[in-house]
Amino acid sequence: MSEKPFAYSVERTFKTDLETMWSAWMNPESLEAWYHPTMLKSVEGVFESEPVVGGVWAAAVDVSMHGFNAYFYGKYTALVENVRIEHTMHYTQDVAAFEAKDFGTEFHNVIIDFEPRDGGVWAKFSQFGVLPEGEAPRAQEGMESYFDSLDAFLGNR
Repeated sequence: MSEKPFAYSVERTFKTDLETMWSAWMNPESLEAWYHPTMLKSVEGVFESEPVVGGVWAAAVDVSMHGFNAYFYGKYTALVENVRIEHTMHYTQDVAAFEAKDFGTEFHNVIIDFEPRDGGVWAKFSQFGVLPEGEAPRAQEGMESYFDSLDAFLGNR
């Protein structure tokens, strides 16, 4: 999928089944419940997921303690049920830009792989694109925290 440079990846095995994991990523209500670092929360009412190739996904994290919200959106570019999600990812802190969803802006590519492993589901989140100098380790650490939230959502914490 990605012609963009590899930025980072995060992987973990979760105590769940493939169908539950897939739903956690595809269902907008589920995404809203967990798609944020553990010390933050989601912005309610803005999550979208149209799980078809070309369908839109959208999410937002409340970072108001630092004076902004982090808005993410993109389009699904490939979906293999219970196996792989590929999508673009645009980022903005401007609510108007988020609501407009200009797909012509700079974006990253994301690939999320799943497979049954060790009595659960192994998941790997990989991001491709250019990040500012020194930002990849911070982004990776942030995604580890998202995975902690996912683990709690799945009832494992």
